Amino acid sequence: MDNVLIPVLGIAAAAAATFYLVSFSELSEKSFRDLDEKEAAEEEEDGLSVSMTPRERRAARAAKRARKAATAEQRRTEKNNKSGA
Repeated sequence: MDNVLIPVLGIAAAAAATFYLVSFSELSEKSFRDLDEKEAAEEEEDGLSVSMTPRERRAARAAKRARKAATAEQRRTEKNNKSGA
């Protein structure tokens, strides 16, 4: 009985390890795919494209930050004007 039990348990353990390894591998691939899709969607939203050079991307991001800062400053000014009035 022991002569059969040990190999069967070994095969079952190898199958379980393989199953978990493959599952983890597929899960990480899906996570990276989702991350890539999310970044691509954000780049499209920001007006960035794959064909842009790194210098153009930096310039576009800097312009976006400047627009955000100007908008935030405008909101602060409007809020101060309302509270002062």
